[in-house]
Amino acid sequence: MPIVNRISALHEEVTAWRRDIHEYPELQFDVHRTAGIVAEKLKEFGCDEIVTGIGRTGVVGIIKGRANGSGKVIGLRADMDALPLQEITGLPHASKVPGKMHACGHDGHTAMLLGAAKYLAETRNFDGTVAVIFQPAEEGENGADAMVKDGMMDRFGIQEVYGMHNAPGLPVGQFALRPGPLLAAVDNFRIEVEGKGGHAAKPHLSIDTILVASHIVAAAQSIVARNIDPLKSAVVSICAFNAGFTNNVIPQTAELRGTVRTHDAGVRDFIEQRLTELAERTAAVFGATARVIYERVVPVTVNHETQTPYAADAASAVVGDAAVNRDTTPIMGGEDFAYMLEARPGAFIFIGQGDTANVHHPAYDFNDEIIPLGMSYWAKLVENRMPA
Repeated sequence: MPIVNRISALHEEVTAWRRDIHEYPELQFDVHRTAGIVAEKLKEFGCDEIVTGIGRTGVVGIIKGRANGSGKVIGLRADMDALPLQEITGLPHASKVPGKMHACGHDGHTAMLLGAAKYLAETRNFDGTVAVIFQPAEEGENGADAMVKDGMMDRFGIQEVYGMHNAPGLPVGQFALRPGPLLAAVDNFRIEVEGKGGHAAKPHLSIDTILVASHIVAAAQSIVARNIDPLKSAVVSICAFNAGFTNNVIPQTAELRGTVRTHDAGVRDFIEQRLTELAERTAAVFGATARVIYERVVPVTVNHETQTPYAADAASAVVGDAAVNRDTTPIMGGEDFAYMLEARPGAFIFIGQGDTANVHHPAYDFNDEIIPLGMSYWAKLVENRMPA
């Protein structure tokens, strides 16, 4: 693999950064230690400008190329936040914070972009400007949206934006992406069912919310199975069913919680409408009521047709064209980088993590072997898009 010597030489140092971040995970927007490390290192690297507090706790570093920053401005994004999980890896660098761990590899994403920033600030072998973007709150709080709404794109004149995520199961030394929808829109819902509570021995005098909610669960599964074009992807998953507290009382209320994942705007609209109708009408049949609270969390992550080949070509320059899947299958996971891709053209790419535990699993750990590949991808993307 054509990893430049300087990037290879940084491997051990960047690995140490990654493991330090891993030991002290932080959640959502509360990434003050991590953001402080990022800002400090960007200053050490000699970045031309470092701005903190974007989108509450995000950090942006500006690196100008050999022509004093003329030409294009592209953004490279990494996420910084961890997850509320108890780590079980037993590794020397395992989380030292109970109930928190980097179970999605954001520590690796941050370290790889920091390593690339160090290399780019040293070499400046490009004609244009790079904005290295370190984002908080990817895990459920839409830190990308917060940074966009804070004016990041206009403030730094960002014209294109790129993101990267590790992919367990994809072999080390491979990349994968596609133009168009890559990750799904994420919607969450809550269904509140109210009936008539009573004695379990006299069910005829009650309206059983457990029975009603069970029928809603079954009916909801018909949406994808019988209402959505089989050639279009969608998921409706009910993940929580809460009702009752003892063995001889029919509960007055029940609550269902779940998620919807789609790649198509029309399908997304239809499922919201259909789920609401099914819940309300199913409850009415039994004499109960249902209230649906539906929240659109993250839009579809859509790679732009023009920019996706730029990302693929940069990956090919690192690992060879045969190791880059340019038409990978979309997945139903969500990614708030979608907000940045709505604001500016760009692309999101997966980097092979190898045969490891999956993301969001308590035994997951980022594979440090891929650090030079990720750094090289970022560097090659910049140098290809803005040749000196």
